[in-house]
Amino acid sequence: MVWHMAKTVLVVDDDPTQRRLMQAAAEKQGFRARVVENGERALEEASDARNGVDVVLLDLIMPGLTGMETLERLMERRPDLPVIVVTATGGIDTVVQAMRAGAVDFFVKPASPERIAISIRNALKLSDLRGEVKRLAKKSDGKLTFEDMIAGAPTMRQVVRLGQRAAASSIPILILGESGVGKEVIARCIQGASDRAGKPFVTVNCGAIPENLVESILFGHEKGSFTGAHEKKLGKFVEADQGTLFLDEVGELPLDMQVKLLRVLQEGEVDAVGSRRPTKVDVRIISATNRDLAQLVKEGRFREDLYYRLNVFPIEIPSLRERKEDLPSLIEHFVGRFNAEEGKNIPGVAPDAQAMLTTFDWPGNVRQLENAVFRAVVLSDGGALKQEDFPQISGMVAAEPVVMNLPKPANDQGDQPVAVTDGTGELRTLEAIERDLIQFAIDHYSGHMSEVARRLGIGRSTLYRKVREYDLKVRDGEDLENVG
Repeated sequence: MVWHMAKTVLVVDDDPTQRRLMQAAAEKQGFRARVVENGERALEEASDARNGVDVVLLDLIMPGLTGMETLERLMERRPDLPVIVVTATGGIDTVVQAMRAGAVDFFVKPASPERIAISIRNALKLSDLRGEVKRLAKKSDGKLTFEDMIAGAPTMRQVVRLGQRAAASSIPILILGESGVGKEVIARCIQGASDRAGKPFVTVNCGAIPENLVESILFGHEKGSFTGAHEKKLGKFVEADQGTLFLDEVGELPLDMQVKLLRVLQEGEVDAVGSRRPTKVDVRIISATNRDLAQLVKEGRFREDLYYRLNVFPIEIPSLRERKEDLPSLIEHFVGRFNAEEGKNIPGVAPDAQAMLTTFDWPGNVRQLENAVFRAVVLSDGGALKQEDFPQISGMVAAEPVVMNLPKPANDQGDQPVAVTDGTGELRTLEAIERDLIQFAIDHYSGHMSEVARRLGIGRSTLYRKVREYDLKVRDGEDLENVG
């Protein structure tokens, strides 16, 4: 039995014997099956996605509403729903007509249970692919909306309400939350729900740009304005004109760049390096941080006037451990997505693995969950995902309390452990310990990478290389491919 995530097949046939055969074939493969005897009932069950029907086996020859009429109405209401048509006559014309109307497959009754199972699996795989293509298209077009988010937990519903309110105006928004909670996703949804939907959405990771390139990357430069400036670059502000500029890790901006950013916000124009005249821009600013900007202001590391300019409408995103109600839906979403990307057909997660994933605290939040499910899908032999498909999670859950303690800032009150032995009492590998140590340091110092590198006694470029090697992305949407 696959926990929670078994897909639901709706069998529509007026012949009770055929209904039972198709139901048995579906259930034998681990799918849930519902049965109805006519087209009218099929429309009641499958027209609304919230009823949970994932695929339909539809008999074409039925009294009352015909199979073709049922198919056409279903396609109007749920164009992404995979429908497999079933025919007793084998009449090729009818089948061709049904395929043109939107059916994804067909078989002739009586079909073997294997043929039925293959057809269902292929239809679901196609559905995953359609969903992934649609998601990617919406993301690239700047049209992700809050309806595309998994946000059932009460804490997330509040985030959605705030996001929808923020989207209705163009005031600056500051998104707060731990690393990996999905700050860029929220920013994209705000854009998709605003009048800037479909316009450019440009992301800048302020913490991953070498200091000497920050000005050029943000504001652009003229050809020949400095050594290596072989061609004119517009800069991220101009790229985002009419759309949204997402400034991730904004607390990492150098002070001199904070002054220039403040000027852009006040004047609505940018000065490219080497340019004689400023360029007007119309950009909606959404910034994000997992640091305490107010504390940075007190320490003189962040300009107070810029802080008040960015922090007009703060939205705090809860950690994954504070929204565990969303875990099953998030896992299901990621399994479906990676099935589509990797050409797999994983039916879901076994109950013991589901229980383990639910009890785990997810210090890396949704990004850590996404990475764990991705590895599990890639490494899986094709069945439901088991505990052993999540070795890093199961290792952390089972780890013995033999610990080493990191040096900590003066204001920190307690020790945070990094396990050095596994559940059997054996030493874990140096690589595994190092990976956890770096992840802990990133969390411990609120993602301030300069501080993390200094405390660990390694160069910043070495730190970013190890972040890449261990897949420890430190911010939503961060791309470290060209850093370090």
